[in-house]
Amino acid sequence: MAVLEGEHLTKNFGGIIAVDDVSFSIERGETVGLIGPNGAGKSTLFRLISGVQEPNQGRVFLDGEDVTGLSPHEICHRGLVRTHQIVHPFENLTLLENAEVGAEFGGRDVDDAVERAHEVLEFVGLHDMAHTTPDELSVGALKRLEIARALATDPEVLLFDEVAGGLDTEETEDIVDLIGDIADTGKTVFLIDHVMRALMSVSERVFVLDNAQLIATGTPEEIQNNQRVIEAYLGEEAGGAAGAAGD
Repeated sequence: MAVLEGEHLTKNFGGIIAVDDVSFSIERGETVGLIGPNGAGKSTLFRLISGVQEPNQGRVFLDGEDVTGLSPHEICHRGLVRTHQIVHPFENLTLLENAEVGAEFGGRDVDDAVERAHEVLEFVGLHDMAHTTPDELSVGALKRLEIARALATDPEVLLFDEVAGGLDTEETEDIVDLIGDIADTGKTVFLIDHVMRALMSVSERVFVLDNAQLIATGTPEEIQNNQRVIEAYLGEEAGGAAGAAGD
């Protein structure tokens, strides 16, 4: 059963079309990657889904409910949360308090925000630093804190925007493992990333945007062997490298 759907989503900025008649469907518990060149419309699509921006045309459905035009906090309360490529934690709060904010103000059915915050920090591997502040964290740990804050809201669907961006190889592998752990809990994951090895290894299906249009969908293997995708984004060498990563 589809938990997240977009129907004919279109977003214009003046004369520029950022998202052009994009339709998609994601099943409950599925992990789906979203790739495409810079400027293809990936982050704009995430903003439409999460309520940051409203489409000029089209609709977004979450668990069968039309959520088009709802604010981000209303959509969060209905079970969809988004992380950001550039993280902005509350610098004057401890990691525990950062996670508590997610549970208290964004959460669904969270009886004890403090207990929930402890749980998610343990899950992402930051519990030992619960009473420290974000300025003591590495970039990789900051990304995990961002994920913890999102998980604290008890979401059904998580949108990850460039969650591996700016990380070294070891940190990227840690984040990929964490996303896999999240998926294993039954959560639905929709992620953007330019780190092909990471995205292809964790995704069950991949969507490809180019020039604001959805040009391909398929398994990682199908996408990395799709000639149109190779020409538009991956390139012959990158397509082969992604294929090796998926083996």
